Amino acid sequence: MNYAVIDQLRGGLIVSCQAGEESALHGPVFMGAMAREAERGGASGLRIDGAPDIHAARQMTHLPIIGISKRHFAGYDPYITVTFDLAQEIVLSGADLVAMDGTGRPFPDNVTLEQLIARIHRELNVPVMADVSTLDEGIAAERAGADIVATTMSGYTPYSRPAIAHTPDFDLLRDLIATVHCPVIVEGRVTTPDQMATCFTLGAHAVCIGGAITNPASITGRFVEAIRK
Repeated sequence: MNYAVIDQLRGGLIVSCQAGEESALHGPVFMGAMAREAERGGASGLRIDGAPDIHAARQMTHLPIIGISKRHFAGYDPYITVTFDLAQEIVLSGADLVAMDGTGRPFPDNVTLEQLIARIHRELNVPVMADVSTLDEGIAAERAGADIVATTMSGYTPYSRPAIAHTPDFDLLRDLIATVHCPVIVEGRVTTPDQMATCFTLGAHAVCIGGAITNPASITGRFVEAIRK
């Protein structure tokens, strides 16, 4: 198991290089270039969605890649790397670590979180990051074998703390830091350097930022909103 990748992320900025189909930046060519620019800017790692984009980024950078595969399955709420086949696909494309839904909600084929993590460890030999939305989920994910827990899903499950725009869930970070023993990564709604600094002060292992860095339409919109106000 290559746990060195977790140490490589410590104290650093992870840039989430993702662009939906509605974006002009959608596609491997653009995501590979974005990954390279993130590295030039000093990022310590990347979070990338889907085998094609991961493969493109792997050709452009040597940074650790946290791979995910977003896929919706009818009748199931979780959609972030919820099957072994998806995990295998992104690892074979160059991901060093698999991130997956860690909320404990049912997965396709009735596979449990513990079973999926164990198989990823055993057959793919990479660490696993569990995206959780509450403290209880973080505790359960660590018990299930997750090597890292992340605040990614806070505000995106109906029972978690409601999301506050442009503000990370500092309370969940505090609770996780005080309770679990594995590294905790902050992801979700981190929009300023001061917020990132606060995350590290509270004990975050690393901070993952997406839209505030890699979504030009969203960034432009925030400035335009300021003009209107």
